[in-house]
Parts: sequence; C-alpha cells; structure tokens
Amino acid sequence: MTPTPDLEWLFARQRFGVHPGLSRVRALLARLGDPQERFRAVLVGGTNGKGSTAANLASSLTAAGERTGLFTSPHLTRFAERFVVAGAELPPDVVREALGHVRPHAEAQGASFFEIVTALGCLLFAGAGVGVAVMEVGLGGRLDATNVLDPELSVITNVALDHTAILGETREAIAGEKAGILRAAHPAVTGVDADLLPLLEARGADLWALGRQVTLETTSLGWNGWDVRLRLPGAVLAFRTPLLGEHGARNAALAAAAAHRLGVGEGAIRAGAAGVRWPGRLEVLPWRGGRVILDGAHNPDGARALVSALRGLGVEHLPVVFGSAADKDVAGVAAALRAVASEVILTRAALSPRAADPADLAPLFEGLPVRLADSPGAALDLLPPGGLAALCGSLYLIGEVRPLVLGEAGEAWERWQ
Repeated sequence: MTPTPDLEWLFARQRFGVHPGLSRVRALLARLGDPQERFRAVLVGGTNGKGSTAANLASSLTAAGERTGLFTSPHLTRFAERFVVAGAELPPDVVREALGHVRPHAEAQGASFFEIVTALGCLLFAGAGVGVAVMEVGLGGRLDATNVLDPELSVITNVALDHTAILGETREAIAGEKAGILRAAHPAVTGVDADLLPLLEARGADLWALGRQVTLETTSLGWNGWDVRLRLPGAVLAFRTPLLGEHGARNAALAAAAAHRLGVGEGAIRAGAAGVRWPGRLEVLPWRGGRVILDGAHNPDGARALVSALRGLGVEHLPVVFGSAADKDVAGVAAALRAVASEVILTRAALSPRAADPADLAPLFEGLPVRLADSPGAALDLLPPGGLAALCGSLYLIGEVRPLVLGEAGEAWERWQ
C-alpha cells in the first residue's frame, strides 16, 4: 500500500506495545457506530494454526454462498492481507479511506495498534456487506480486542507455551486465557490436549473436541497434502486438503467441524478445503532450480511440527535459514530444528526491531555448520542452487523473504505486530 500520513501514524502505534483489555476497543467501536453488530462472527484462537484454520473455515463458508470476511494477523507482505472479503483482499484505497475515518476516534480513545486494526476490520466488513466474519484472535483470548465481538461459534486450535510474559507461564494459565473466547451454550470446536479440556468445558460452551466428539483419520498424499475423514456426531465428512504436515490436516479438520456446526454442507466443505491457500506456512516455492519451504515456526511447538512434517515428506536433512524475534524461546526452537538441519544460515528481519542478532543465535547451533547473513536477501544468496531448503522462524522474516523468492515488491513498514 502507498504510504499515507494515516498509515504512517498507524504503524508508529506498534511501538506503544500490546495492552490487553476490552474497554478501549469497545469504546472505539461505539464511536464508529458498532459495526461489529452488523454481521455474524466466528472467533478462532489458539497458540498455533489459528490462521490456517480461520482461512479454511472462511473458504468453506464462501463456497457455501456466504459473503464471508476473513480477518487475520499479522500480515506477511501487504497490510490489506488482513481484510479479505469473498476470498479477495479489499482494495488499498478502501482500506486507506476507512482508516482515515477511524483515526480521530482511535486517537480520542488512545487505542493500541491491534485495537485500531480490529476496529478497522469490523468497519470494513460492515461496509462490504459481509454476512459472517471469521476473526483470528490476536493474542490470548479473554482480553484480546477481537473478543468484543459476540461469536456464534468459537474455535481453539491448541495450547502451547508462547507469549508467556503476558498470558502466563503454564499451559493451564494460557488455556484459561484462550478459553475466554468461548460463550456459554454456544457451539465450539477445539483440538487442545485432553488434560486441558476441563478448563475449556468450565466455560459452559457446547464443545466438540478432536479425539472425543470428533475423530480424525488421515491419509498422506505426500507433497500434495492429505485425504481427511472426520466422524462427527451424526455425520461423516471426507475431503482433501493441500496443506502439508499432520498439523495442517488437523487444522483443516477443525475448520471442517466448525463449518459443519454452522450448517455448511459437505460439498462446500470439500470445495473450501481444496481451495485454501495459506502463504508462509509450510509453503513450497521454486527457487533457482530447486525449492524452498517457507514456514513461520516461531515457537518450539511450531518448530517440532515443521520437523515432523519434513520427516513425513521423507526429508531428513536440509539447509535451514532461520531468524527469530529476540523475545521468543529461541533455544527451544533451535533444539527442534537441529534434528533436520544439515547447515544453518542465520539472519534477521530487516524491518523488525524485535529481531534477534544472528550472532547471538549461533551458539544454539553449535556442532553444525553455521553462516551469518546480514539480510534475508543475503541469506537466500547463500543457499546452494537446485536443492531443497527450509526458511523458518519469525513471520516477519518470512514476510520479507517471500516477495524476494517470488520477485515481488514488499511493503517497507516497520514490523512489530
């Protein structure tokens, strides 16, 4: 998007950080005429996989004939990626005009970056005549800005240790925060581990859990994805997803179960699952006669899922390009990646002030060949041609690498959230 004073102002708000709470965004939406009340909503939360689950669900709803909005964060390369209607990003001029309307109200409320973006999404979806919006939760759940909406259904993909300084130091504490998006007596779907289910069930939602009310059978199609068969109360669903990794199949299954609970038929679920694309998450792209796998594995759980997916595809060792935000459990991610890394190229997202210095990451890969690159482009240049490599870590890094691989221009915004 072309820089404007309003966009410059918005991205500068990232430096004020994250401030959990609902009062500011609720007041902001009220000043905007409560646009969130003009469409139905679904909330999708979880530690990992919430974006792909939301994209799957939105795809099935669109295939069923619903005018569907999809709100996700962060974006990879374009700010407008966060606001998708009927499968297409809203035009940049529409986003800019709406932001100009939101700005004075946001300044009056002292709203944070994500609160502004959430309110902007609601205003855009209402203006676009969306019937149902699938909203990816930003951080946690209970106090996340998206939780001002009243969801008719909620999804919690899983719970792992991440953002512990804000959400709590234990899985139980984090699960309690994420359970805040559930509504009593409203349908919900989850893939959390069995030991955490009581924390979710305490919210009184009509909860279906993967492994209990929902059982999953998968058949690997290798690099082409998965065949999935779901048994639900009163129904059996069968579909194919192009998403890679067992976690990709699980996320597609959660989305299919959620779509079924929203009244979507099997044909639309099959069409939606087959048509979904989720860039930067186990995404395979051609590069200099070979291929690269882009994956935003930024916490240990995500890194282990990446390693499992690679091994499931018959990949035991490959070059790994890695960069991370400094405030993540980088040691845990590195411990997982060591299992498949033949060599490691360490770099950093040029536009992210949170990025760790590559030199500080090098000791975590002691015993492996390690090279340092001062930019994502330089890291790509170090990859041997004609082979397979993994580029992983911070989504901000993936957002800078992807347009380089595709030969596209990226947006030069400083990236924090």
